[in-house]
Amino acid sequence: MEKMRALRTQDYRNGLSLLSSMSGATVDVMGFARAGVSELTRMVASEITTLSICDPVRNTRHVVGNPREAISATDRQCFDRYFNIHPLVRYHLGHPQGGAWRISDSLSRREFHAGGLYNDYYRSIGIHHAVAVPLFVDQGLLVSFVLNRVGRDFSDRECALLYLVRGPLSAFYRQAQSHARESRGFAALPITARERAVLTWLTAGKTDREIADILTANPRTIQKHLQHIYEKLGVETRTAAVMRAMEMSLRLPAVELGE
Repeated sequence: MEKMRALRTQDYRNGLSLLSSMSGATVDVMGFARAGVSELTRMVASEITTLSICDPVRNTRHVVGNPREAISATDRQCFDRYFNIHPLVRYHLGHPQGGAWRISDSLSRREFHAGGLYNDYYRSIGIHHAVAVPLFVDQGLLVSFVLNRVGRDFSDRECALLYLVRGPLSAFYRQAQSHARESRGFAALPITARERAVLTWLTAGKTDREIADILTANPRTIQKHLQHIYEKLGVETRTAAVMRAMEMSLRLPAVELGE
């Protein structure tokens, strides 16, 4: 990638720092999304950063944003009317292996400002530039981090930095999906969401300290969560808790995980 030549030593350090911060945020997709929009905003300046999970076939979209209330429900409905012709969506659906792509890579400033997408949506929210970083692309799903900016457009160097972290972030997203599938059966257990996260990592063979590091908690707090799990499941050991949870999850009806 030609733009990669623009990267400096500090850019690689910044990318490594972001990935280090994100490595423990894969216990669920929502946690990954919230961490991602926060960390990406620190690495590349952006007034609004979102994780957008889109289904082009069903024309549905779920968005996690930073700031959380930056885009109103009315604005989202307006965006959805242009979803299938959005230049970033069209590019990444047509180029599944593509990297960071700006609106300005598809349209000139004059073309963009002349269209309904800009006049009905972007001008309304005060945004003039956007770049999307795809994590997962197929004909039934498009998952991307999208950064939006008011002033100057995103530079080649910034796009190269986003491209640099795209692969690891994609892997983290898939890991979060995997954990969500594994913990889906635990959703109906009589435990809290935090206890379910602890139980998921316990099932993965993590120690108390490792779970504490992953969940950004004190090891003593993790031990308290484990004690509560033992009491609720009627067991006394880690191994018994895992076995009982698996046994109960097979007998209980599936419950969809929510935000």
